[in-house]
Amino acid sequence: RRRGQLAALSIAAVVIIVGVPLWWKTTETYRAWLPVSQIRELAKLQLQLSADVEVVFARGTVTPEQQKKVPLTQTQEEDHAVDEDTGLKYRYETKYRTATIMEEDALNKPNAAEADLSLHVLSESPCGSLVIYVIPESSSLLPEDVKVYIGQRRTALLRVVPQMRTAKTLEQLLHHLQPHIKQVLRVMSFSRADITAALSDRVRFHPGNKESIADSMRAFKSSPGYEITFSLLNPDPKSHRLHWDIEGAAQTYIQPLLTKMSPVANFSIDSQTLHYAMLGVNPRFDNTRSAYMLNADSLAHVINPVEARLGSNAASSNPVLNFLLYVPDAYHSPLYIQDQNKQEVPSNAFHSPRWGGIMVYNVDSYYGPEAEFPVDININMAKVMGVFLAQLRLLLGVQSSTPPPGFLVAPCGRTGLADWELDRLMWSRSVENIATATTTITSLAQLLDQIGNIVINDNIAEQVSSAVTSLQLAVAELEAGNLKFALQFSKEAILASEKAFFDPSLLHLLYFPDDQKFAIYIPLFLPMCVPILLSLIKIASEARQKRREKQAKKD
Repeated sequence: RRRGQLAALSIAAVVIIVGVPLWWKTTETYRAWLPVSQIRELAKLQLQLSADVEVVFARGTVTPEQQKKVPLTQTQEEDHAVDEDTGLKYRYETKYRTATIMEEDALNKPNAAEADLSLHVLSESPCGSLVIYVIPESSSLLPEDVKVYIGQRRTALLRVVPQMRTAKTLEQLLHHLQPHIKQVLRVMSFSRADITAALSDRVRFHPGNKESIADSMRAFKSSPGYEITFSLLNPDPKSHRLHWDIEGAAQTYIQPLLTKMSPVANFSIDSQTLHYAMLGVNPRFDNTRSAYMLNADSLAHVINPVEARLGSNAASSNPVLNFLLYVPDAYHSPLYIQDQNKQEVPSNAFHSPRWGGIMVYNVDSYYGPEAEFPVDININMAKVMGVFLAQLRLLLGVQSSTPPPGFLVAPCGRTGLADWELDRLMWSRSVENIATATTTITSLAQLLDQIGNIVINDNIAEQVSSAVTSLQLAVAELEAGNLKFALQFSKEAILASEKAFFDPSLLHLLYFPDDQKFAIYIPLFLPMCVPILLSLIKIASEARQKRREKQAKKD
């Protein structure tokens, strides 16, 4: 009997001291360490956007007394509370100085475009900064009705206004100058509307009108790369044989823009020709114009039938921008697109938000009475690429807002993008990447905290730590005004956060829920535990009985 008690106690001791810890250790879920405290700090996103502004006074814009007080530096800050978890601060550090001799020579050029180029050659402004040259009212650089000229680089020319001439002190001069500088900054640098739209993944905002809603939804979301596909749709190869030099046109018109936008994302271009591809909508014939018409209401039904023929690049997860050139067949030519006011669209093209654009190219002039079918047609690629380039700018988020009265904006040039437009896009993309990465990494931390039986491998912890580090660096670089580095770190953060979030090992379905665990462990442990428990209960009852007998003998 004594030996049976000792055996039961030994087995119970082995199970409790050795078996249970061993089972617990071998079946526990491995969860690598995550920087949870740093993630919680990033959940309360506080961003500061800093921009350096240099205001240069040309000869004749300041008096000798005012000139003695420059150079001068002023700092202006503006708080923008988006919601309880997101706050923004805009910081402008403005430096005032007088123009150098070489800058004075550049400002004496015949026109503003040449002056802008000469000033750019003298000193190239860093990314995210602006230089505003204040020129005399009598300067011939600007037309009489133009107050501000915005060049292709990061330079603006501001004509002295009459109120500034009456200023006696430098403080009065800067007081009159400040509203005009703010106007220039709203055009050339980041604006509150752009930054708020960039936070759309993190903050719900309510645009004031339909136009602002369309602007916020038109551009593609920020992505490390984009696929650009040009498609030529030939619905009737028997009527015409089409020739388009898409490779040469893309190199001439599109590639300069993509090269300039390389800091924002990577781009790849491909093209295809689709025969017997129809729009899927029957155009209406207008007798008054002797042409077929596509009204604005039917344009929404054009994309789906065509999209089924386009195919997709399964090897890439990047967004695809589709640009379609549709050449109507001989029986539906000419074909024109009407707007909502029943007026012909000058470009004969339209674009779909976050999808691409379609242009209708009429070739009815080639169908003469003696034409032999199929007619050989060479497409005017300059006309086509001009339309596609404008659509590409809109879809990539390059804002083309109307400048205030008295502003003259220089053409973009052969690159299709001004330097200050690229800066505005980089500001928006940096904020958007930071907001998206913080939302992703915070959601991942909450998911892992709620579901305790998900394995956190070392590679996931490494990606999370990398994303947090990149986010902290991006926020710091934004605060320091280093736009280029801020964008680069924000891109690294969003790549690391999404790689960690979509890791296949985080799938909850790969692990047993609690009810299935009980179904597995009960048949295994119950037959073993019942005899041990009964033996322990019997030993305990016998020990209690002996204690009572001893107590009774003492009494």
